Amino acid sequence: MSDEEDAEDDRTTASAPHSPDGLDGLEDVLATLAYLLTRSQEHERRTARAGITAARSDVYLLRALAEGAGASRVSDLADRLMVKPSHVTRQIDRLQGQRLVERSQDAQDRRARQVAITADGRELLDRLKQANIIGLAGALDGVPEPDVLATVTVLRHLIDRYVHRVRTMGTEDDPLPDRTDGGADTPRAVARLGTGAHGGG
Repeated sequence: MSDEEDAEDDRTTASAPHSPDGLDGLEDVLATLAYLLTRSQEHERRTARAGITAARSDVYLLRALAEGAGASRVSDLADRLMVKPSHVTRQIDRLQGQRLVERSQDAQDRRARQVAITADGRELLDRLKQANIIGLAGALDGVPEPDVLATVTVLRHLIDRYVHRVRTMGTEDDPLPDRTDGGADTPRAVARLGTGAHGGG
């Protein structure tokens, strides 16, 4: 088969519609995964293992700050996390009181403030990350490393595609909820969605 035929075959395969069975199975898997990862008891178990106390939504915000380049504006954080700015402002107030973030004046707009993660905030994330990795290592014992790496690649691709769709749908007819409970609609990965910053954790 020629290179041109190979390329055409790849394009045909990539553009072929997904089967109902495949999408049904994927929906089941993702729904189960979302449930397992966002249960309050599981979050409390992971944070207790790390020796910290932090709400799920606060962890997502700290991750967004840690993965960003320097300080961020509240509006930018809200956009990345796909929540309302008022929700982010309340989180920042709480996290600043715990010395996990700090505010500074925006050099380009003196009326605005920027937010950055502190050394204490990074240390909290590091402890939680290590605790999570230990838990994953136990759960995935016996699973081949290539399978784990392939799963990471596929899930990152799915996340990027899904978030791109959410961001391009518009918000007038489907306004973002002003959540305060850090529920399943603000997943851990949202902090990096569409940014290309796919670090581990």
